[in-house]
Formats: sequence, structure tokens, C-alpha cells
Amino acid sequence: MISKEQFQKELDIIIANAIREDVGPGDHSSLACIPATATGRAKLQVKDTGILAGVDFAQQVFKYVDPNLTVELFLHDGTPVQHGDVAFHVSGSSQSILKAERLVLNAMQRMSAIATKTKKYVDLLEGTGTKILDTRKTTPGIRALEKWAVTIGGGENHRFALYDMIMLKDNHIDFAGGITQAITKTHGYLKANNLDLKIIVEARNLDEVREIIANPGVYRILLDNFDYAQTREAVALIGSYCQTESSGGINEQTMRHYAECGVNYISSGALTHSIYNLDLSLKAF
Repeated sequence: MISKEQFQKELDIIIANAIREDVGPGDHSSLACIPATATGRAKLQVKDTGILAGVDFAQQVFKYVDPNLTVELFLHDGTPVQHGDVAFHVSGSSQSILKAERLVLNAMQRMSAIATKTKKYVDLLEGTGTKILDTRKTTPGIRALEKWAVTIGGGENHRFALYDMIMLKDNHIDFAGGITQAITKTHGYLKANNLDLKIIVEARNLDEVREIIANPGVYRILLDNFDYAQTREAVALIGSYCQTESSGGINEQTMRHYAECGVNYISSGALTHSIYNLDLSLKAF
């Protein structure tokens, strides 16, 4: 996984690019009717039920837009919320609050939705020992926010991007000439480039599981689109060789059944690509 420093750089890029995109040469609506010296305050209102996420990010946005803005927190990331709750007050330059408003709301609404869905999945797996993972099926440009939201909801992050973990999927295997060839070439590549990256290999059937475990140095086997019986057999075959992960069309109705087959992880792209924003607003008062 990427370091905290790298992750913060991603957040800094998101903020700078989002403000560039939204504000451009100036917020002319505010500049036209609000004096530069005017001050005010606004509150972040919750108009929905779920898990709050993005509060820490909002503070970073306000600081970037205007270091003199003051944020008074009442609720923190990961807090269950309902209609009528107030997460924070922000006070200072009225122009600055309005400049930051849309980015804060867009980020918090989406992050809260992801955290809410993740918490639901985590609860479904309670007591099984299986953990929920996200994927790279994220919105281009804001991956760091979406993966952050997954952790706020109690899930875990898969690899952040293509550069921080090796993941040999079906196309890699087919292009490389087979499983053993792909794994062997990968070990050679890592050694030649002095890289220390974990290797995950996707299996499409039990024969591929058998071939994978005949090779050394695999960190996790991804069981793609296995049914329950195949998953149980694969877990028994793999034993203590490496970690196991189920993926492929797993939903709220089936995930606990997969967890009960004994896999270590279940990965779900739905955590980030199939969510509905939590209803939040930032209102002057």
C-alpha cells in the first residue's frame, strides 16, 4: 500500500484540481454581491441517515481556500448520523466559505455514501472473520477520497493503484502464456528491478488453484466467480499456503455465504461504483 505521505499528496492534488475546476479565475457570483470584508458562518446539516465521512477532508479544503476560516466540530468521521444532525460550523470570510462549499459537499456526500455502504457490508460479515475490500473501480481523479471512505466505514483497502501491488488477472495470465509463466516472469521482474511488491493471482477454476499453489511466493489467491462448493474446496486446497479472496458478482444476499466458506477477504467494486450520495447541505445561519 502507499505511504501516508503519498496518500496526502493525492489529497492535495484533488483539492487543488477541484478548486481550479470549480473556481477558475474567480467566484463571480460571490464577488459581485458580497464585500471582501464580509464575514459569516455556516453549518453542515445532515438530511439523511448513514455514516458520516469527509469531515477531516472538509477541514483540509477550508484550510486550503482560506487558512483563517475556523471550523468547530460536533461530529467526526465514522459517526452514525440521522436527519437533523449538525456535523460542524465554519466561520470567517463569507466569500471563502462559498468558494469551498461545493467541493466540501460533493466530497462529503459521496464519501458518506461509500462509508455507509461499507458499514452495511461489514455488519453482514460480522463474526465470520472475513474482511471486505474495495477495488480500483473508483471515480477517476478522486480515488483517494473513495478509498478513505471505505476505511471510515470499517472496510479495508485493496491495492491503491497499479504500482503498489502485483495482481495477475486472467488477461495477464493469458498474455503471459499461462499461470506458471506469469508468476515466474513476475518474480524475475521484481528481482531485476529491486521491487518488494506482494503478488496476487486470480484463479478461474480449481485446476488453476492447484497450479498456483505449485508456485512459490504468492501472497493471495483471488477466487473469481467461484460458487460456494468450489470456494470451500479451494480454501481447503490452499490451506495455509497464502491468503484467499472471493470476488465476482458477490452481493448483499450472497456475501455472508461466501464468508462462511472460509475466505479471508471479499472484494466488492459496488462499494465505490454503485452508491447514492448522502443528502447533506451547508447553510448560512
